[in-house]
Amino acid sequence: MVVAEKQRNLAACKDGTGACDRSKLTLAETAEANIARRQLNASDCENGSGQCDHTQLSPSQTRDATAAERQRNAQNCNNGWNECDHSKLTPLEARQTAYAEHQRNLAACKDGQETCDYAKLSTTEAKTLADSEHKRNYTACLKGYGYCDPSRLTIEEIRTIHPGN
Repeated sequence: MVVAEKQRNLAACKDGTGACDRSKLTLAETAEANIARRQLNASDCENGSGQCDHTQLSPSQTRDATAAERQRNAQNCNNGWNECDHSKLTPLEARQTAYAEHQRNLAACKDGQETCDYAKLSTTEAKTLADSEHKRNYTACLKGYGYCDPSRLTIEEIRTIHPGN
């Protein structure tokens, strides 16, 4: 029982979970726990998770953590995720992010999603989408299924749908 309790205490001191009583550690166990905590801190800083204390990092760990943070931010911006700070992007990353944002908006417009912002489309993209929507509407009216808005049909299209009018 005493051995298991000692192992639990050492594990708690090494990983920072549970109750750690450092006074019950030997010098070797204290050193082992300190090394483990520094490694865990470095990992937390690099991964952007857990409890990261930048002041406890070595210079090389600081460089690695900073590079990982920059990459994580660029990825967050590129994917349109909330944890994105555009001000921290390099000019290349900013261009890549702007392109990805434009592609997401274009896809949203093509799919008829409410997140679509037509103002952000190029004139060509807006015309292509309008033409595509017009064709979809005409086909829906012609076939009699899907959403049909007859007010958006040309006179010629109305005549092909209702011959003799």
